[in-house]
Amino acid sequence: MDILKSLGHPEEIFNLFKFKMGGCSTVMPKLDYESMSDSLRTCYLYLNQTSRSFAAVIQALDGELRHAVCIFYLVLRALDTVEDDMTIPLDKKVPMLNDFHTYLYQDDWCFTESHEKDRQVLADFPTISLEFRNLAKEYRDVISDICHRMGVGMAEFLEKKVGTMKEWDLYCHYVAGLVGIGLSQLFSASLLEDPEVGSDTELANSMGLFLQKTNIIRDYLEDMHEARVFWPQEAWSQFAGRLEDLAQPEKLESALSCLNLLVTDALRHVPDVIAYLSRLRNQTVFNFCAIPQVMAIATLLACYNNPMVFQGVVKIRKGQAVTLMMEATSMRAVQTIIAQYSQEILQKVSHTDPSRDKTLCILALIREKSALSQSNLPTRTPHLSPMYLSAAMLLAALSWQYLSTTEAQKQVTGDMQG
Repeated sequence: MDILKSLGHPEEIFNLFKFKMGGCSTVMPKLDYESMSDSLRTCYLYLNQTSRSFAAVIQALDGELRHAVCIFYLVLRALDTVEDDMTIPLDKKVPMLNDFHTYLYQDDWCFTESHEKDRQVLADFPTISLEFRNLAKEYRDVISDICHRMGVGMAEFLEKKVGTMKEWDLYCHYVAGLVGIGLSQLFSASLLEDPEVGSDTELANSMGLFLQKTNIIRDYLEDMHEARVFWPQEAWSQFAGRLEDLAQPEKLESALSCLNLLVTDALRHVPDVIAYLSRLRNQTVFNFCAIPQVMAIATLLACYNNPMVFQGVVKIRKGQAVTLMMEATSMRAVQTIIAQYSQEILQKVSHTDPSRDKTLCILALIREKSALSQSNLPTRTPHLSPMYLSAAMLLAALSWQYLSTTEAQKQVTGDMQG
């Protein structure tokens, strides 16, 4: 049960309860689906089915930008599904990736042979491409260009593995940095953000690289089971003969050294993240960009020096995620979160870790770029008496159980009536 995982974090229990009672509406207001066309409504259905992280914040964006980003996400999800599908032979997959941007202008193109979990976005691609063609030209041009560049990059790495750290940056640029660049150009095209947000591709690229590297680091074991290799050979070859050897118990010390090296490399993008977020002016765009970034640094804290990366699944608590979602709505709050999480990573740095000096250096730079000292940062932990906390936690737990039971009963009733 989600609430039990947060028992040691009273503020998370409070926020879970607040979220359950409708507090999410301030960050993620509900959409008016009734006013949408059938095809656009279907696109939002696919968005919610395929995105665990971005669906809510996409739907909270202002005006026409919301639809543009929704379609952008689905187009790239379809492209990514082609790349991920190991049952498609290379002689068929490579041309598909290179030509995928052209399918946006073909009324009836679809692909029904995929075995991936998100295959629906390929099977019903005509619905997505229809809504793409309904977008304003400035949005279509951005989406088509990014789709083309990403498809070509994905095709390039199908036939070679990620070797050097520079190649890791390049691969992450193709699959995520380009997303950051495309989104930034959409923000500027919507006039909700200044032109410099879309023109500064270096900062936008770092936004994508930070998220992608975090996912790659966290997903080591899952990717090993799926025979996918994304950790750069230049890193893991310093500690093991084969990447899969890092999962062996006797290799734990070496595995943690490799893990910490990659976490340190991911953290070097955080100063750019801070610079990028400080430029944003529209509240919904800020929320959209900031929430995934603070969740990423929380995930890196959970991964750093953690043997579970090689043994199971490492995820932040739902209460933690909800708390970050509700807090990361201003630059000062984001600075607070980044400073505190970087301080917690600092406390986990071992004296014997080979990357220790680099880790300390980047953490010091992050604290400097946060522009606020720990003494000046507002605390994220409420100062409440133990008796009050105990009563609040008990009340929250009982309320949570009641709300969950009520929702389950409503669902059963709805299913029976359906």
